[in-house]
Amino acid sequence: MNSLVDLQALIRQPSISANNQGLAECANILIKIMRKAGIHSSLLYLDKKVPPLIYGEVKSKKKPTGATIMFYNHYDVQPVEPVSRWNQNPFSGNIKDGKIFGRGASDDKGELITRIKAVEYILKEKGDLPCNIKFFIEGEEEIGSPHIKTYLQELKHNLGCDVIIWEFGYVDSKFRPIINLGMKGMLYVEVTAFGPLIELHSSLAALVKNPAWNIIKVLNSIWDDHYAKILVKDWYNEVRSLTKEEVSFMASQPLFDEVEFKEKYKIKQFLRGVRGNEVKHVLTDMPTCNISGIVAGYNQEGAKTVIPSFARVKIDFRLVPNMNPKLQFVRLKQHLLTKGFQDIQVKYIHGVAASRTPFFHPIVKVIKDAAERVFGGRSIINLSSAGSGPMSIMTEAVRAPCVATGCTSLFANIHSFNEFAKIDLLSKGTKYMIEIIEAVSKYSIPRF
Repeated sequence: MNSLVDLQALIRQPSISANNQGLAECANILIKIMRKAGIHSSLLYLDKKVPPLIYGEVKSKKKPTGATIMFYNHYDVQPVEPVSRWNQNPFSGNIKDGKIFGRGASDDKGELITRIKAVEYILKEKGDLPCNIKFFIEGEEEIGSPHIKTYLQELKHNLGCDVIIWEFGYVDSKFRPIINLGMKGMLYVEVTAFGPLIELHSSLAALVKNPAWNIIKVLNSIWDDHYAKILVKDWYNEVRSLTKEEVSFMASQPLFDEVEFKEKYKIKQFLRGVRGNEVKHVLTDMPTCNISGIVAGYNQEGAKTVIPSFARVKIDFRLVPNMNPKLQFVRLKQHLLTKGFQDIQVKYIHGVAASRTPFFHPIVKVIKDAAERVFGGRSIINLSSAGSGPMSIMTEAVRAPCVATGCTSLFANIHSFNEFAKIDLLSKGTKYMIEIIEAVSKYSIPRF
């Protein structure tokens, strides 16, 4: 079915939402692939400045009123910098040692191809699907999905479904599929401290305040690295503890392989020395504060002695259920004012609430059983991914349970250089999606 050829075509078309590069072009390539697979697809534009959304649908001829699966995916990718760290062109789609390389190979073009090819295979083999299939594919996930609510409103009469299969899922080094039942929320901000009008000779540091020191003070006021705690007043007010049932369920799942993780990334110790079951608890239910990037003054090789004209830091806060990103942003701004940082500019980039499907929902067993039939052995079920995405927006609009599952290697370098997808896992992922389609068609799944 030319899965790799189609994936290469998608990888070779840059589609970086952060700088609006190649998005419409990628969407047009994708819609041709979908139509060739037998999926009735259309491009929806809000305006020329907003990347198009792709909506696809295939109705079952035998069971048009039966179960419906919606696949949520995205065709935009992360920036590729630093390019110098890549071993090949980031948009090459090169194949080597059983892997296909390039930005989006796993996140999310590889995962998307497995879903398209699963539908194509069933249609070619049987001439019909056992249940209805819908695709909702956006081009702004990597920048916080700023227009997803508008697209959902535009398509509100087309989005009825029984389950949403989210864009990704991991497979660990023991080939165990990792199924996530939710995602953390996110607040992404940009904080800027301003200094002199232009960069000044650093000899003037005897007179002129350096904005980089201001940013350092801001960061130290927000985060306590020793206790791994956010210091903003009332930050944790809405955070609830896991229920006894959730704690028991987490304990029943295989442990996070901390030894393998530490060896892979050369990490000596986790924050606060967490280990064992506690690792899963913090990944699932601990709010975070992370510096995604920081810029001030001269950053190239060699020496240049200047006082920067500004210093800027990008911070992402992961949120857990009940935390509201806009309320947290208000608290952050108030914190900075209270601490005397009146001259600091704080910009809200994007935010989304957390989402979680209950572990006891019947769909969880349906997906778990399908995974174990295809991959063999036991799967791993997490109450939530440690990552974020617009899952809560989708589930609230569609009113259906959502499960994140797929075939990405746990160490596929997503969001980093030399991103890849394992070809054998792509093949298995396609079989897995076929199995999910068949399994869901046989069950009556209660709605949210």
